[in-house]
Amino acid sequence: MTNQNVIVSDRKPILGLKTITVSVSNSSLFSSSPPTAYFTFPRRKFLKLHEDNLGAAKIASWVDSMRDSSPTRLRSSSHDSVSDNDDKTSWIVRFPSALSMFDEIVNAAKGKTIVMFLDYDGTLSPIVEDPDKAYITHEMRDVVKDVALNFPTAIVTGRSIDKVRSFVKLNEIYYAGSHGMDIESPSNENTYGERKQGVLFQPARDFIPMIEKVVKILEEKTKWIPGAMVENNKFCLSVHFRRVDEKRWAALAEQVKSVLVDYPTLKLTQGRKVLEIRPTIKWDKGQALNFLLKSLGFENSEDVLPVYIGDDRTDEDAFKVLRERGQGFGILVSKVPKDTNASYSLQDPSQVSEFLKRLVEWNRKTVGEE
Repeated sequence: MTNQNVIVSDRKPILGLKTITVSVSNSSLFSSSPPTAYFTFPRRKFLKLHEDNLGAAKIASWVDSMRDSSPTRLRSSSHDSVSDNDDKTSWIVRFPSALSMFDEIVNAAKGKTIVMFLDYDGTLSPIVEDPDKAYITHEMRDVVKDVALNFPTAIVTGRSIDKVRSFVKLNEIYYAGSHGMDIESPSNENTYGERKQGVLFQPARDFIPMIEKVVKILEEKTKWIPGAMVENNKFCLSVHFRRVDEKRWAALAEQVKSVLVDYPTLKLTQGRKVLEIRPTIKWDKGQALNFLLKSLGFENSEDVLPVYIGDDRTDEDAFKVLRERGQGFGILVSKVPKDTNASYSLQDPSQVSEFLKRLVEWNRKTVGEE
């Protein structure tokens, strides 16, 4: 059994090209003076080899992450079903159903204004194979409209506003698209029936040309990977791999990585079966939540109860903000235990619908009693 020790040292330039010497020693556990071999590389070649190794490790890490749902699914230390059941029971105790804890939630809301924040995919609509067919049901649309008539309501999504509005078809709500980098207020119709949308905030406007360029590049680079889909979300973009064979995930991640190398002002994040590329500005769904609360006049108010419902890793930014504020509740939509900053859980969009219905009924009853 041996240990390999690698020592890297700079040497003076040779023929105008700086080199790096790598000493590799195969040191036996029982030898006090191991033999050492020395190899000299041009710096550029060495750094390229080092970068390739790091790149391969990063791709492997991405693929491992791609195998998980979002947020990160908790892994049991045992494959035994009894252990799995125990883990789920323990998780439910920590993050109880928002339906079973409904009275606790509304008791905290007494005398306060509830502000609703809703993710779209996996929360209001089921996750589907084709992202372009993630339609909301007529029943869910009616429920969200009722919520908006009772509470200030925003849909916060990674999708573009145009895309999610085409699904939801409601004018009474705030839309925060592109992970909150595109925020619009509820629209009003003028006497000619034209809709006027109030743009509140677009912190990444300067990135639009770059995003459009990267979308075209990735469409070209991924067109040979069956099932891959590149979606332009205006201020960010998504590379969907839900319909891609898992054997091709590494190839897809490699193509994404090769593009990002040329665009250092863009960063990669991951959602549910999607790789997302967005500007490196400090802005996310949590920042969007704070911005909307400020816009509504609740920045430092104690008379507000924000409630955020979402199923994705990107929604964790909003859950974390609520925990840091010590105000409001995050509700994770998930059927399996996951790491989360939420306070409660719901299993699927049908339970989200039921929760929202009960909230509207409670509010109407409360207002009627006043």
